[in-house]
Amino acid sequence: MANAKKRVLAVDDDASVCEFYEHALRLGGYDVECAPSAAKARDVLAKRRPDIILMDIMMPDQDGISFTRELRADAKTSDIPIIVISGLADAGTLNDALLFGAVDYLVKPVEIDALKAKIERTFAALERRKKTP
Repeated sequence: MANAKKRVLAVDDDASVCEFYEHALRLGGYDVECAPSAAKARDVLAKRRPDIILMDIMMPDQDGISFTRELRADAKTSDIPIIVISGLADAGTLNDALLFGAVDYLVKPVEIDALKAKIERTFAALERRKKTP
């Protein structure tokens, strides 16, 4: 079960996708905020730290893979898990996303149950790492 305190930052330039995340994940007990671009996501990150980031790849100002790499290189955001969610399903894109720091990858259109499961698995893995000496 999702903890109501878990904050999700969804970075996607498609307003309908953001609405989907906001509605579906809030019903699951998450606090969801959307940013339509990498620039807006930076503004959000400067104010509030999310527990997880959902990252689109194809965005107008900066692609999600290079933004993921940027977040990984910054000490303030390097440990925030990132799940890349994209309409791109090719092996090269998947490989690049994981290589540059995504913890997981989903192909659009996304089934909400699959997304929630990946989010919960990510949080469970983080908890296990915290408990391991």
